Amino acid sequence: MHIQIREIDHVVIRAADLAAMTRFYCDVLGCRVEREEQKLGLVQLRAGRSLVDLAAIGGVLDRDGGAAPSAAAGNMDHLCLRVEPFDGEALKTWLTQMGARPGDVVERYGAEGLGPSLYLFDPEGNMVELKGPPVR
Repeated sequence: MHIQIREIDHVVIRAADLAAMTRFYCDVLGCRVEREEQKLGLVQLRAGRSLVDLAAIGGVLDRDGGAAPSAAAGNMDHLCLRVEPFDGEALKTWLTQMGARPGDVVERYGAEGLGPSLYLFDPEGNMVELKGPPVR
């Protein structure tokens, strides 16, 4: 199997101050708010064809991310790569054969809408999401 990356779907950034980060990415860099999930502590910003997701430190989506961002600690939660074609079971099999430990295929929201995705970690512990086409 050969995974074919089409583009970056989204990047998730952990934010200590969600409002300040939203203002910066919108007012300074020209993004716009696409979705907000207050109960999750999430603001999704449209950045061209891609998304920049801002996840509140300590919020529901902050999967044991560690200390708040600082000069010594990063704040990227994960990188999402849009792949096509997307066959979840074939991807899981391939990734497992290559020594990775992929998670389950689950429907998640991305730059093109809801669609299948799975998480895995690179050799240095960075989370990577592989995202398929939208289902609706």
